[in-house]
Amino acid sequence: MSQLRNKSGQTIFGLCTDEAHLRPKDCARLLGVSIATFWRLVSKGQLKTTKLTERTTTVKLNTLREFIANREAA
Repeated sequence: MSQLRNKSGQTIFGLCTDEAHLRPKDCARLLGVSIATFWRLVSKGQLKTTKLTERTTTVKLNTLREFIANREAA
């Protein structure tokens, strides 16, 4: 379990497992982008999603954390 922090260092998700699933709207909010930009990142292959059901798409917390780390390193 680990914590996810925003750019200001505030804890966003306290003690969540790395396998926790986040909905697209929440991911967009955490990334500071619009939902349209979130889906653009997905369509470009920059962010991997997981289909839980036909109508439910999520992003694993560890996937989002890696994306943020790579974006900040660039």
